[in-house]
Amino acid sequence: MGTQERKFEGAKISGFLAVFVAVVLVAVCVAMIVSQDQILVTIGVVGLVITLPALFYGLVMIEPNETRVMIFFGKYKGTLTDNGFFWVNPFYTTRRIPIRARNLDIEPVKVNDKVGNPIMIGAVLVWKVKDTYKATFDIDSAGRGVMTAASNFVQIQSDAALRQVAGMYAYDNNNSKEDEITLRSDGDEVSQRLEDELNSRLAIAGIEVIEARINYLAYAAEIASVMLRRQQADAIIAAREKIVEGAVSMVQLALEKLQRDQIVELDEERKAAMVSNLLVVLCADESAQPIVNAGTLHH
Repeated sequence: MGTQERKFEGAKISGFLAVFVAVVLVAVCVAMIVSQDQILVTIGVVGLVITLPALFYGLVMIEPNETRVMIFFGKYKGTLTDNGFFWVNPFYTTRRIPIRARNLDIEPVKVNDKVGNPIMIGAVLVWKVKDTYKATFDIDSAGRGVMTAASNFVQIQSDAALRQVAGMYAYDNNNSKEDEITLRSDGDEVSQRLEDELNSRLAIAGIEVIEARINYLAYAAEIASVMLRRQQADAIIAAREKIVEGAVSMVQLALEKLQRDQIVELDEERKAAMVSNLLVVLCADESAQPIVNAGTLHH
């Protein structure tokens, strides 16, 4: 979609020069009025009536990262981007459009992820006006001002984009493949997808999203406790697997050490008993209680 924004090429002069000229004209008009000559008084009054409104409505001050959209009787004449203090044709209607970066914190919303789990997700984004023509004329302001309308447009579209992106991914890998991208596993990939979705939606309004990030992610309250227990179970299972793996390695090392150094000769039955005892000691949740065997292995 092309842009119709263009630089303002109309006449403009320094605002300080315009004020100086206006002061001189006002002084001349006042002198005419006090002269008590009927013709000069009339000219002086007319001059004041023309000079003061022309000065007041023609002065424009533009700060850095700020623009003015210039409209002449309903026709777009360009965007004034030069910083400073100017005087332009007072018949121009000017609309102030800041092009500074702005933050938007999207409150967490309840959506369903890819596998249908209800989750709460929120995001923060940085945006700014890139095309002043679209921001001014392509979205409905309803008399609220251009930037108010733009902010409202960003708010609504950001909520819709966040819901759509959240539905493209699972919350985590519990119900998906281990290598699949999820909302928790790959924040950069999801953030880039969210940023692209926002830019495609906001391009019509001449708005650019500089950065978008998910800043809140959690299961919805109705399944949060169940999912927490599931995560705890997964963590316990993973820990148990690690403990068993380590215990088996230690038992194997102990048997090889005993055999290599010929410390004691163990038949298969004694090896089995030793392995059983070592695994119980290494894998138990509580400390093992020693038992003194005063007899033989079989008594």
